[in-house]
Amino acid sequence: MQKKALVTGGSGGIGSAICRTLARDGYYVFVNYSRSKEKAETLAEEIGGEAVFFDLTDSTSIKKAISGIGRLDLLVNNAGVSEINLFTHISDEIAQRILSTNLSGAMCAARCVLPAMINEKSGCIINISSMWGEVGASCEVDYSASKAGLIGFTKALAKETAPSGIRVNCVSPGFIMTEMNKRFSDEDLELIREDIPLGIFGEPRHIADAVSFLASPAAEYITGQVLAVNGGMVI
Repeated sequence: MQKKALVTGGSGGIGSAICRTLARDGYYVFVNYSRSKEKAETLAEEIGGEAVFFDLTDSTSIKKAISGIGRLDLLVNNAGVSEINLFTHISDEIAQRILSTNLSGAMCAARCVLPAMINEKSGCIINISSMWGEVGASCEVDYSASKAGLIGFTKALAKETAPSGIRVNCVSPGFIMTEMNKRFSDEDLELIREDIPLGIFGEPRHIADAVSFLASPAAEYITGQVLAVNGGMVI
C-alpha cells in the first residue's frame, strides 16, 4: 500500500521541494495550502498528489481537513510565517498569527494525526524549525520564540510517542534562498553569505533531502533530534 504524507505550507519554496522529494520517495502527498490554491493544485497534479486546504490559525479547519484525509504515515509541519521588526513594534494580531501558524497549528495537526498512528504503532512527524529557534534573532523575536517552541515540542512528543513506534524529529534550516529572502538587497545577501562558513546559500532541496532522510528506514533509530541544515552558520 502506498504511504501517505501531508506537508503543511506545501506550495511554498521549501514546502514544494519537500513535496516533490517525498513523491519521488514513493509517497502519495497531500499538499496543504491556505492562500496559494492554484500553486498547490498545480504542484499536486505534477507529483500525482492532492491539494488540501486548511488554515493553521484555525483548529476547526485543521481538524476537518485531516479527518477527511484519513490515516497518514508522515506529517511534515513545514508552514511558517515571519515578520522582521522590533519586538515592541509587532502588533498583537501579527504576533498571534506567527505563533498560531508556526507552533499552535503544528501541534494541532500532530494531535489530529497521532491517534491513527498510535493505533497502528507506526508513523513519523517531522517539524521544520529554524536556526533562530536555536539561538534567537534580533528583530524576529516572535518568530524565534515560535520556532524554539517547535524544538521543545519535538523533543517532548518524541519521548511520549516512542513507545508507540512513532518517531518525531526536527529539521532546523539556516538561510535558505526562497521567495521570502528575495527581499534582501544584493549587498545584504553578500554580508549574510560571508557569515556562512561553507560560503554558499542553502537551497530548498537541502531541507527536502533532510526530511527524506529522517522519514526513511535509514533513520529508524533517530527520534527527538534536531538536524541543523545551515552551512555551519550555527554550530
